[in-house]
Amino acid sequence: MDSSRRPSGIQQLLAAEQEAQQIVNAARAAKTARLRQAKEEAEREIAEYRAQMEADFQRKLTETSGDSGANVKRLEQETTVKIEQLKQQAANISPEVIQMLLRHVTTVKN
Repeated sequence: MDSSRRPSGIQQLLAAEQEAQQIVNAARAAKTARLRQAKEEAEREIAEYRAQMEADFQRKLTETSGDSGANVKRLEQETTVKIEQLKQQAANISPEVIQMLLRHVTTVKN
């Protein structure tokens, strides 16, 4: 009886091994399919994000460069105003600076 049971046991082991191999293969295939799906989803999200960022960039570029002539004129006016302010400040403190320089030049130290 022992000899008749062994082939049956071996057959059971072989069948169990084949079943396990099928389960492992199915799991690998499912994992591969899920990874492929995740990669496709990620690429789609990246493409959508890139398109959105590009649209925002183009919109901002249009807003800023469309008025470049006005921006140049505005900057020139601001620069002129700043120059006039600096000239006025220099004129206001010029007498004080002259007095300070004269005082230091004419003062004799021992």
